Amino acid sequence: MEETTEIVSDGGDEAAPAAVTMDVENGLIEEEKNMDGEVAPALISIHPFEKSVVVAVGSELRLFNLEGNCSVSLIDDPSGPSHSDAIRSINFGASGKFLASAGDDKLVKIWETSSWHCIHTVSADKRVSAVAISHSGRYAAFADKFGVVWLVGLDEDDAKQTKVDKKAVPILGHYCSIITRLEFSPDERFIASADRDFKIRITVFPKLPLKGAHEIQSFCLGHKDFVSCFAFACPPGCAHGFLFSGSGDSTVRLWDFISGLLLATCEVGAMVGSLQYNGTEDGYPPVTDLCISSDGSIIAVAIQSLRGIVLLSCGFSDRTLSVAKVVTLEDNYFPTSMVLSSLTQRLWMVMGASNLPTLSATQLPTRIRVMSGFHKDPSDYNGHDPITLEDNEVPGGKKLLSELQGSFDVAMEEAALAAAAAAVKASMRNMLIKKEYALERREMRKRNRNDRKLR
Repeated sequence: MEETTEIVSDGGDEAAPAAVTMDVENGLIEEEKNMDGEVAPALISIHPFEKSVVVAVGSELRLFNLEGNCSVSLIDDPSGPSHSDAIRSINFGASGKFLASAGDDKLVKIWETSSWHCIHTVSADKRVSAVAISHSGRYAAFADKFGVVWLVGLDEDDAKQTKVDKKAVPILGHYCSIITRLEFSPDERFIASADRDFKIRITVFPKLPLKGAHEIQSFCLGHKDFVSCFAFACPPGCAHGFLFSGSGDSTVRLWDFISGLLLATCEVGAMVGSLQYNGTEDGYPPVTDLCISSDGSIIAVAIQSLRGIVLLSCGFSDRTLSVAKVVTLEDNYFPTSMVLSSLTQRLWMVMGASNLPTLSATQLPTRIRVMSGFHKDPSDYNGHDPITLEDNEVPGGKKLLSELQGSFDVAMEEAALAAAAAAVKASMRNMLIKKEYALERREMRKRNRNDRKLR
């Protein structure tokens, strides 16, 4: 029996209810179509020993081997599906043995980096928003947009096989909230997960994790908007380390993640100043990404609409967090993803987007910048800024840039990069800021949920 929407009328057309129902349903269908074409930011990840660099643009993975100074073609498993929609997360394991990629096509793919073969393809029930590999390389965890974290084993026997559809098991959940970031602690005792409902959960990673991770160590609560990013840091002499997090509330916060205690807050948006941003903002713009050296001596932060990065200074002993330096880049360059090489202390940045309606796949505006010359003592930045490398100074040189950036009409470059920045901004807002619906609209959406439809 078909379900209909009851509409109170004062004597109007009797056909109106059916018409309104149809319009609402058509609107939902159109909304789903718009979601399928949702803009996705370009991502970058680097091998922990800087052997290779990977950039994800849309459904495409671009790989450059720094040791061989050549591009590499990934070898997908012919018996399994390939990425067909926007990749939302890429992550190397701590040993560099595996790379994981996942995204809107509900696929999680594990790549073995010595041969660049896909050794596992996992099909998820929902779109995947985050992926991480444990430091031991034994497990890959991923989170879907329904708020569930799943785990799949990557032991040696499995890694030697190239079969697809390896089964994943759910280990924890965030109660229907989109998980934005997922990471294992350096000692692999915990798995941290953050969501758009302002919270960070620290979960004990058990000895038999495939049976579930049921023990919550702590919640890190204090952000006033979605948590966009976080990273662990272990300064010398610290037994467990600390956690840094960035948010849509334009702050970076320092946590004792064992207890969930907030140690320090830096209002990066307010401290950098509204004059630094491109265009007008409703309040201060969100923190989009951050990356940290393993000892916490280098803390780089990207803020939406800021053409550059912010370097923070952290006093772990006295629990302070402050802005040390704002490093500006060229006009219309707003990093969408960053990664810091622990080996060379070089900061790799990418700016770009996919699914832009005005550009074809071959014209996607993707630009890489590399920065070096960081100092462990923040006071050394006085008069000595980090250096943005010229194209011919980047490891791999112009050959790397041509392979990872792609190419498009130079005359379109500035306009295309500006369009990409605006599109990524709108996309982040649509995905992470919770929408409010009228009661009738909410009930109609519930009735039309994909998982409620008869198959």
